[in-house]
Amino acid sequence: MKQNVSKTGFTAMLWLCGTLLAFGQRVDLKDLSAFKNPANSWSLAQNVVADLNTENVLKTTKGEGILVNQSTAKKAGADLYTVNEYGNVAVELDYLAAKGTNSGIYLQGNYEIQIDDAWGLKNASSSNNGGIYQRWDDSKPEAEKGFGGVAPRQNASKAPGLWQHIKIIFQAPKFDASGAKTENAKIISVELNGVLIHENVELFGATRGAASAEKAKGPLRLQGDHGSVAFRNIEINELAEIPKPNQNGGADPIYIEAASNNMIRSFVDVAPRVRSVHAISVGGPEKVAYSYDLDNGTLLQGWHGDFIDATPMWDGRGNGTSRALGSVTRFTKKPVLAIAKLANDQDKWIADTAGTGFRTKGYVMDKQDRPEFKYIINGTNVTDAVKIMENGQGLTREISVDKPSKDLYFLLATASNIEEVAKGLYLVDDKSYYLQLAEGSAKPVIRDVDGKKEIIVAIGSKLNYTILF
Repeated sequence: MKQNVSKTGFTAMLWLCGTLLAFGQRVDLKDLSAFKNPANSWSLAQNVVADLNTENVLKTTKGEGILVNQSTAKKAGADLYTVNEYGNVAVELDYLAAKGTNSGIYLQGNYEIQIDDAWGLKNASSSNNGGIYQRWDDSKPEAEKGFGGVAPRQNASKAPGLWQHIKIIFQAPKFDASGAKTENAKIISVELNGVLIHENVELFGATRGAASAEKAKGPLRLQGDHGSVAFRNIEINELAEIPKPNQNGGADPIYIEAASNNMIRSFVDVAPRVRSVHAISVGGPEKVAYSYDLDNGTLLQGWHGDFIDATPMWDGRGNGTSRALGSVTRFTKKPVLAIAKLANDQDKWIADTAGTGFRTKGYVMDKQDRPEFKYIINGTNVTDAVKIMENGQGLTREISVDKPSKDLYFLLATASNIEEVAKGLYLVDDKSYYLQLAEGSAKPVIRDVDGKKEIIVAIGSKLNYTILF
């Protein structure tokens, strides 16, 4: 396999600690009192689930803590504005999009960060999820009316029905005593699902659909007339001063690309103070990648976006670790055996390889030049074929064994919670990702273990499932 390696300079966007806050607001979603005259399309819920097969559908459970907008073509919703108005501001929240939906977050009601279903797109535009939406001029020719939009640096979007996290730092425009604008607004930074997608973007005017003329202060506005969407954990902090980027520099980053199929062996940190020391990361042109622990047969993480930052591994003496460059979904908090021999489906999962005869046999390359992992456990030869989906929406996995046994089980996930939302389809770890078992699979068992949920399934001779994230 060809390894594409680039080394370029950059300014690390590490904000200095101690930023002064004029006042902060964690929006209390026990009611809608933080918002001006909310339309009937807005309500509160205790839980919300998207339908992966039907556009613009969110199913809710009555309660509080989640802000939901239900908007359809027949019954369009309306935008929602905060009572408070803000100048320089930091906004941080979670949102969950319906399939095929469209919404947005407007700073001061005028500058839109786009929300839409961009799941699986290789390259996002300014009108896709995380983009800074375009401006508009009706006096221009039709093809030139929209202009000035800024696409995200990479598509860090997750699937419909999964919670996505966004952090925005916004600098308000400035005006003199006569009301003339003296300084344009600026997006200082936007992070989507842990990925920096915008940095120091000057806004020369309001984006299309602005609520008013530009001004020093304005409300946060959530778009509600285009599609169904949910929000939670909304924090709004007005800034007394704009944080400065850390200019101390550091090593030029060493990035590994995956324009074609690519893989790299390294250490991978899966949680604080938890490291896989025998891991491999695999990526390709679909802009989806994953990391796999060869010592346990464990799928560690998957991500959308760019491939690998090898700076920690290769700069100077290095520490052996590499980092994903895209929006990471963790599948485990520690490497554990994927397969165990259990007396029954309530038997405790095996803690380590002791007594199992586990032995890794590396991997072989398939016809698509992708690895299939092989190991021996309990005298059984296992082939673990993890494949990146062509549509860029996730991973498929096929586990096959040469000696089928009714007491051989596979650990699908350990998580804070697991919801079955359709036959064979499960939401895992507070809507972090989906598991979808193939038709004909054995019924999995969801069990309580040490305050967590485990989902396990009998393998038989072969197990097929999909991870969507």
